[in-house]
Amino acid sequence: MEHDNRIKSEQGLCMLEQVRLICGSLPETEEIIDGFGHTTFKVKGKSFIIMGENEDGPGLSFKSDRENQEFLLLQGRFVKTPYIGHHGWVSTRKDVPFDWAELGELLKEAYLRAAPKRLVKELRPEADFDR
Repeated sequence: MEHDNRIKSEQGLCMLEQVRLICGSLPETEEIIDGFGHTTFKVKGKSFIIMGENEDGPGLSFKSDRENQEFLLLQGRFVKTPYIGHHGWVSTRKDVPFDWAELGELLKEAYLRAAPKRLVKELRPEADFDR
């Protein structure tokens, strides 16, 4: 069975460009297309953003933790990501407009969850790893 979740629509390409702008300031980020056609942003081999498109339109998922996931789900603008939501991943709802300022912060937090301590320390020198 072949899957093609590549981003093709104008709306999806605009969304991808916004995500690229956000990720452009994050060290050692790479963008790949996975075997399902999803555009995936990784740091040191660990995914922190997954984007794709289907008949319902473009979608964006990002790495979170379970505590923040619950908080975001209560807001009503996000849903638990299918298949990987039990690991804390969150997806944007397709019927709700994005607040790019908020989403930008959430995507940066997703990066910090996936990045090695060395890179986190580079971005957040005050980070405390002994908690």
